[in-house]
Amino acid sequence: MVKQLLTLLIGYLLGSISTGVLLSRFVAHTDIRKQGSGNAGTTNMLRVMGKKFALLTLAGDMLKGIVAVLIGSALVGGQTGQILGAFGAILGHNFPVFFGFKGGKGIATSFGCLLVVFPLQTLAAFGVFLALFLITHYVSVGSIGAAVTLPIFVIATTPYDPVIWVSIAVIGALAIWRHWPNIVRLKNHTENKIDFAVFGKKK
Repeated sequence: MVKQLLTLLIGYLLGSISTGVLLSRFVAHTDIRKQGSGNAGTTNMLRVMGKKFALLTLAGDMLKGIVAVLIGSALVGGQTGQILGAFGAILGHNFPVFFGFKGGKGIATSFGCLLVVFPLQTLAAFGVFLALFLITHYVSVGSIGAAVTLPIFVIATTPYDPVIWVSIAVIGALAIWRHWPNIVRLKNHTENKIDFAVFGKKK
């Protein structure tokens, strides 16, 4: 039990290192959470600071999740240790102790974590994300679609393990809950779309 709790704690602390907040503070001398959508994730970084910083945010958020999973694998072992590390990192990203518990929505960190733990299932969920995003131009729609389908893919293809099944279900539910403001905006037709032309900009 001690190793499991330590894995969760280390994962949480790693997840609490908010790439978007750090980049915005040290490069732009501002706080990304006070601009745009107020989110510290990749999409808001893209809109506010441009493609380069969005990619750096994506890479940093994925990397901390991957490291947390590897630590879980070393401390606890197997997919159980990995999912505990992933769960901790995702919680930390969403509610970072270093930044007033105001973080991102956990999609990039979840992708990094779960790509290691469940590569095929995560790639399948990414396919859902990509299809929905390309069709609608809404990152939120793609993210919600991935959050709904990934737990289904994992549970359908993984032998019963209460830690794994419950963790992946909570991770999916947390992602959907964090997107609740987006769901409201989608319902009200006020959600912002991504103009694909932004990817061609040099900023």
